[in-house]
Amino acid sequence: MKTERIVLHFPKELADKPVVVNLVKKFNLDFNILKATITPDEEGLMVLELSGEDDNFKKGIEYLKDLGVEIQPLSQDVVWLEDKCVHCGYCVSYCPTKALYREDYLVRFDSQKCTACGICVELCPYNAMEIKIFV
Repeated sequence: MKTERIVLHFPKELADKPVVVNLVKKFNLDFNILKATITPDEEGLMVLELSGEDDNFKKGIEYLKDLGVEIQPLSQDVVWLEDKCVHCGYCVSYCPTKALYREDYLVRFDSQKCTACGICVELCPYNAMEIKIFV
């Protein structure tokens, strides 16, 4: 069984198509939509936790790529700039998934827990968090 958090970038031609429904039906995959911005006739974006049997997972990813959907791991989209972080901890109390946390008085970031909600990006007074989803 494989589970990954991925970012799907839909071309505008696919924004109103049942891509995720087909992914579930054809390849028996489970999904959890963590964030989505999809508008007909515009490019779309979806942050998705996808899971299923290894072979079905691979086939589902190939199906998406064949449709023209760009796929990348979620961790590539959220960046913690440790050199800018002063470890004030302001972000820690607002992080809904606890991806930002304190350890030995230092702020740490676990990209596997991050859902790219963007709260930390808005809150950090030192601009130590960047989100790369809409690039």
